[in-house]
Amino acid sequence: MNTIVAPATPIGRGAIAIVRLSGRLALPIIQKLAPQLDNVKVRHASLVKIRHPDSGEPLDEALVTYFQAPHSVTGEDVVEISCHGSPTLVRTILDLTLHLGARIAEPGEFTLRALSNGKINLAQAEAIRDLISARTVTAARQAVRQVGGELSVALEQSKSELIRIIVLFESALEFVEDDLPQTEMEAIENSLDSIEANLTNLANSFAAGRLVKDGIRVAIVGRPNVGKSSLFNRLVEQDRAIVTDIPGTTRDTLTESIDVRGIPVLLTDTAGLRETSDSIESLGIERSKRAIIDADVILNVIDATGPDGPTLVEAEAPQLLILNKSDLVSTDELDHSAANGIRVSALTGQGLDELRAGILKCLNQNGGQPEGLLITNARHHDLLRAATTEIQSARSLVGERAGEELIVVPLHNALKYLGQITGETTTEDILSEIFSTFCIGK
Repeated sequence: MNTIVAPATPIGRGAIAIVRLSGRLALPIIQKLAPQLDNVKVRHASLVKIRHPDSGEPLDEALVTYFQAPHSVTGEDVVEISCHGSPTLVRTILDLTLHLGARIAEPGEFTLRALSNGKINLAQAEAIRDLISARTVTAARQAVRQVGGELSVALEQSKSELIRIIVLFESALEFVEDDLPQTEMEAIENSLDSIEANLTNLANSFAAGRLVKDGIRVAIVGRPNVGKSSLFNRLVEQDRAIVTDIPGTTRDTLTESIDVRGIPVLLTDTAGLRETSDSIESLGIERSKRAIIDADVILNVIDATGPDGPTLVEAEAPQLLILNKSDLVSTDELDHSAANGIRVSALTGQGLDELRAGILKCLNQNGGQPEGLLITNARHHDLLRAATTEIQSARSLVGERAGEELIVVPLHNALKYLGQITGETTTEDILSEIFSTFCIGK
């Protein structure tokens, strides 16, 4: 297998940059760049001069660490060069390693080699990608749990029990003339019920897991001049939207990501909804309507000091009535129809904690952080659902006392679907699709 190389740190200037090599030429290449590494120590950082292999000209002073196969992240010989973070220097080192026999790694190729060499399974590989892209502490914690193999452990008991049941039926097909005893069949039914319950619980956690990973899309809507942009700025904690007293100032949607109790929230400020002959404002209103369609939660903002009620918004997403400028009116002065709204003030910050809790409660009944292991990957969710359907089919056949040759078919299918989660039965096409979403150098 070719020796691959890539920067393991982001492109750009910094104090330190790391260049990583993996493959059988990793050590010979670094020994040509740093001749003093003839007696390199395994898993020991060595301070060396990086030199041009032809001229001997010094390029940098760097720390070099060698990890010998199979005790490395990829299962191959791995070398990490920690040099100064100059883009020009990194590019020079990369060019020299290519000249000496390496090639640039494809996206995710280091992790793919770890998978191929049995260092991790596919679910752990995908969790590494999710950990790198995590936008909140909660998302990072979930990814760390799965990198540690918690999902694989959760599936292992169901897979082992499925294999045991399959062996029983296939043994009966081959070696037993009579049907399995009634007590044995009842025990199998109980086992299948338990497997189905475990897989269903895992699959059902995807509703919360999706929010942790992908976040909630929240649209702020309402009539012009009710303080939508002021509320947007207060929530994102910076002056991102232009705020004036002139109605129709916001002509386009503006989106920012914020962290609400560990859940990423994609917040969109929209143009005020009203009838207008202004062609530019009309375009903004059309974009506002698209944002409403895409939203998971809608904040329908009204001016608590004004006579107008909430804007009629036709959408499937849950809506929260937000009474902005509530610092200017007392509870007794509020319109009765607005009594159930959330009172906030974009000026003072009043009610923002209640607003954040209301956003989460629309999608998570307890309004707090989801707990326990969560399914955050749509591919895993679909495979768990497919496996559950096959278990249900097998359970029905067992209840009907169908032939063993019929029962084992959905059982094998269920085992195959669970194996695709961890990569045991995954095709090359699926692997290519998954690893194309990784960053280069990981």
